[in-house]
Amino acid sequence: MKYIYTLLLVSVFLSSCSANKKKSVEDIIATNDLELIRQKKTELDASAQKISTQLKQLEKSIKNLDPQEKVPLITTFTAKETVFNHFVELQGNVNTKQNLVIYPEFSGVLSHVYVKEGQKVSKGQILAKIDDGGLSQQLSQLKIQSDLAKTTFERQERLWNQKIGSEIQFLQAKASYEAQLEATKQLQQQVGKTLVRAPFSGSIDDVITDQGSVVGPGQTPLFRIVNLNDMYIETDVPERYVSDITTGKDVKVNFPVLGKDVDAKVRQAGNFINPANRTFKVEIAIPGKDLAIKPNLTAKLKINDYTNNKAILIPQSIISENAEGQQYVYTITDKVENKAKVKREIIVTGKTQGDFIEVLSGIDNGEEIIDEGARSVKNGQQVKILVIKDAN
Repeated sequence: MKYIYTLLLVSVFLSSCSANKKKSVEDIIATNDLELIRQKKTELDASAQKISTQLKQLEKSIKNLDPQEKVPLITTFTAKETVFNHFVELQGNVNTKQNLVIYPEFSGVLSHVYVKEGQKVSKGQILAKIDDGGLSQQLSQLKIQSDLAKTTFERQERLWNQKIGSEIQFLQAKASYEAQLEATKQLQQQVGKTLVRAPFSGSIDDVITDQGSVVGPGQTPLFRIVNLNDMYIETDVPERYVSDITTGKDVKVNFPVLGKDVDAKVRQAGNFINPANRTFKVEIAIPGKDLAIKPNLTAKLKINDYTNNKAILIPQSIISENAEGQQYVYTITDKVENKAKVKREIIVTGKTQGDFIEVLSGIDNGEEIIDEGARSVKNGQQVKILVIKDAN
């Protein structure tokens, strides 16, 4: 009787498990029985793991049996001749040859200042006056004496021409007159130094010394005058570019602070190599008159040092190197529809620009080169072409 009772319990339990397996996930969730829900999840996890393992086995078997599954998939691009401009990237500063601090040529009190900051002035215009300490009065006296000496000389000359009087009197009158002229001229030059004049046309950028100050020649700065009509950018170029960067070369100029780009040209390339840093000076003219561009402004420069009108450019990422140090890429041959054979080509490269490099030999115009998938193919291998892309 006990055996029969145990058998009935086992039958009921198995019947219950079988019923649970037939229930859907939604039905089990609806029971709100945590133990039952966990049991169902465990069963499904085991089934998912088993199915995943079986799928991997099937995929591996398909790859081994189907030859089409072994063919690498690649993309290609066609090599095309194009104009290649290489640029040297440098940094320079804006300068102007007409940026000058004016110093006095005479000692004394700065009695008058006739200009203010920002004022435009013309060449030769009087900017300030220094007290001459009485030189003007001395000049007036010398002019009177000079006039008298002139009158005396003219009279002696007339008498001498009429053979009246002695030669020595004529020569003394002439010497006296010439001496007075020279003395007057020298004093005029001295008085002229008391007037501070603009050496060129431009704008007064700074009035450095105030009116009433005592100034000395070569010691006291008075004004800064600037002319922005003829600005240029100066930079130091490494000596290895001395034969490549010459007058007339194109330059792309960027002013980071202004967010502005300008196309310019090299107007002067220096002939002297600085032994301290092995560079030579280059000047780039700034076209136009942009008032936003100021002296000492920093500029980023791209100077054209090399041009190839029939260059073939390829991405640097597809280039490999063999044990001998030779560079190579993979091209395709025997192309039939989207199937082809891989061919390894040894190449010689030139200059780089960004992500691209110039191919000097090894690749012909119109040749099809493997791009994506280049690292996973071998010489002579069959491949399948997915896409033919543009080289650039």
